[in-house]
Amino acid sequence: MSTDCTPTVWLGCLTCYNDGRLVGGWYPAADAAEVTPSQLHGRPIPEHVHEELWCFDHEHIPVDGELDPLTAARWGQLYDQLDDPSQWPAVCAWVRGGSYVEDGDGMPSLSDFTERYCGTWDSFRDYAEHLAEETGAFAGVPEDLRSYIDMRAWARDIEVDYTVEPAPDHQVFIFRSF
Repeated sequence: MSTDCTPTVWLGCLTCYNDGRLVGGWYPAADAAEVTPSQLHGRPIPEHVHEELWCFDHEHIPVDGELDPLTAARWGQLYDQLDDPSQWPAVCAWVRGGSYVEDGDGMPSLSDFTERYCGTWDSFRDYAEHLAEETGAFAGVPEDLRSYIDMRAWARDIEVDYTVEPAPDHQVFIFRSF
């Protein structure tokens, strides 16, 4: 079962809000900068009247607080650039964890995300055991001595080179820290 994690924003009219009325609606974040006051109000609005729109709420965007429509649109466009949209929760976890790399526009770099993302695992230890097997980390150790390797201690030692963030279903997202 997949869950839709498309970034969305509740875009509202700031003039109406300041007058005590909530006028607005939910939009895909990628479209937030293109919504006009007339579209938002559902009727023609003269130029220079009710012209300031604001994102008062959002879903699936990894920052706290309100956003301007242009910033919201940049988050939506970043989502649209992902080759695999199911990775968006991992991108959000990467940003929330604070270990992400920004591109020239102050947004997370998807190429760095791709390079650093190690996947979703049941635990860091599961990842470490997979890594040891995949890289042959203990290939030089005779088979009869491998049972003496303390994988828990080894995983704990290498974990400092990674960022581990909570994932759905009691799992973790793992990112290389470089």
